[in-house]
Amino acid sequence: MTQPRLLGGRYELDGVVGRGGMAEVYRARDIRLDRIVAIKTLRSDLARDHTFQARFRREAQSAASLNHPSIIAVYDTGEDMMDGTPVPYIVMEFVDGRTLRDLLRADRRLLPERAVELVDGILRALDYSHRGGIVHRDIKPANIMLTVNGEVKVMDFGIARAMADSAATMTQTAQVIGTAQYLSPEQARGERVDARSDIYSTGCVLYELLTGQPPFTGDSPVAIAYQHVREDPIPPSRIDPEIPQWADAIVLKAMAKDPLHRYQSATEMRGDLQRALSGMPVDPQTMAMATQQYNGYGTADRTRTMAASGAPMTQSTRAIPDYEYAQEQRGGGRYDGRRRSGGGNTALKTALWILIPLAVIGAMIGVGYAFLGSGGSSASDKVEVPRVTNQTKAAAEQALKAAGFTVTFGPEEYNSDVPKGAVVSTDPAGGEQADRGGAVTVVVSKGEEKVTVPEDLIGKTTEEARSELEALELKVSIVPKASTKEQGKVFDSSPKGGEKVEKGALVRLYVPKEMTEVPSVVGLTLEDASQTLKGAGFKVKTSEQPSDVVAQGNVIDQSPQAGAKLNPGTTITLTVSSGPQPQQQPTDQPVPDTPTDGTGDGTGDDTGDGGDMGDGGDGGGGVQIGPPGEGGDNPFGN
Repeated sequence: MTQPRLLGGRYELDGVVGRGGMAEVYRARDIRLDRIVAIKTLRSDLARDHTFQARFRREAQSAASLNHPSIIAVYDTGEDMMDGTPVPYIVMEFVDGRTLRDLLRADRRLLPERAVELVDGILRALDYSHRGGIVHRDIKPANIMLTVNGEVKVMDFGIARAMADSAATMTQTAQVIGTAQYLSPEQARGERVDARSDIYSTGCVLYELLTGQPPFTGDSPVAIAYQHVREDPIPPSRIDPEIPQWADAIVLKAMAKDPLHRYQSATEMRGDLQRALSGMPVDPQTMAMATQQYNGYGTADRTRTMAASGAPMTQSTRAIPDYEYAQEQRGGGRYDGRRRSGGGNTALKTALWILIPLAVIGAMIGVGYAFLGSGGSSASDKVEVPRVTNQTKAAAEQALKAAGFTVTFGPEEYNSDVPKGAVVSTDPAGGEQADRGGAVTVVVSKGEEKVTVPEDLIGKTTEEARSELEALELKVSIVPKASTKEQGKVFDSSPKGGEKVEKGALVRLYVPKEMTEVPSVVGLTLEDASQTLKGAGFKVKTSEQPSDVVAQGNVIDQSPQAGAKLNPGTTITLTVSSGPQPQQQPTDQPVPDTPTDGTGDGTGDDTGDGGDMGDGGDGGGGVQIGPPGEGGDNPFGN
């Protein structure tokens, strides 16, 4: 029996479950934790590129830092030797489900509402990763997993970024063939990308979920990339008339060629999707994108206008039952059977494609007769002015131009209710009927009117400074701060005097904190002294010094001295007794012989105890020469 391949001494490979242009994915078992995982290993030819290896490791570490329910978790990274080459691998969460690519290959298109729900899951993951500074760079159906519970899981974070950072180009690697259909224009041009590139790719995925086909196809990756850079996509509703206008608008805005014209964040795109799912109008600026309709020659016809509102969905389209994987396999669940392989009643759609143009032509003829019969004026020359109050200047201008008006801007004005840069009013006002092609004057807010912080606040009492600021409709906060300046007087402010602020802004006035008298702690124990000083708001520092007078552990001295007035927080140094000075021990010295007073005048060599018991005292055990003295008897003499 063949022994399973073991990675890192821990991961037992079971078999290949997927292959891509640059990697293989294995089902494996973590023998240490006894759980099933997925392991992705780089192709050995890419692993030989040391630069790629280094960047892959960095990006794998970044991907491992992502922890979100809509992102496939990365558990571990490592390397395995293969033919003498270190091959990096990533250990990931194993997801029981299938990819959106598998779903699309089954020739299944979704109801717009279900497509939006899936893309909302993708955007949740992207919003989290973008906030963490990680751009996916390879959003495509093959990198989106759909679990058996219908949950969305985005995978391959970091790998695409490492590829984008490498020197490989579209003509150098075959793996781009699988992703060229979802490349942003800036990726196709080899330019630096940011989060908005992921937004473009997400728009491509939504396009394919709605229509069943990618926005651009071609014979080669280069041909497809060229279309991403130069061609406008056919609006989804031109492919399937059942697709609502709000879906066109969201897709076209996400796929704008210029990143500045796209959604600027995943959160912004989610906002439009959620409004659409709730039956609310999407952002008017988004709807304006839908006016860039495909005219049959691959360019945008920007003269047609569209109402800036989302079509509310009926209850039957919003009340979608919970998705079940088994139902999907049987053809049930959230997938709309009417839309398979283009879905719907083909005869009815064919009739609609014939009747709708005829109806439009008939309407145009009727309008022409009415115009001629009225001498050149018609109600059709009047259009409703879009309501753009509180929108940004750019969004308002775009919406008005999309409705067929020319735009002029009047003098900006201060307004406390409308944020700076947003529209205060238009003339004619929003909702009024005006001549198509006529001018609409837009007034933009300068925000709150600004006032100048007085420059003479320093040195004033808090009452004086407060009165002066409140007269200018400014808020005041008094902030005590440690300072040697005069008590009760303002010594600083924030903002500074002379600066301009909006009415109602807060001005902080700084005044010196009141001084605190230093208590006397000499003679107290260190513990009691510290508690006393800290209770008064001071900090404590200690040093030791021997003392024969002050008991060990008690305070000998303090600096600054008691009675001084200081700012709270000042450090007081305490000198603490370490006990008496140690006494010097005497050293052993020889004792000199001393004469005694008890010696007599006797002669002789007799030895004695030096006149023991005589009046002369102890002779110290000396030797006497001569007769015994008178001071006492010497029993050992002759």
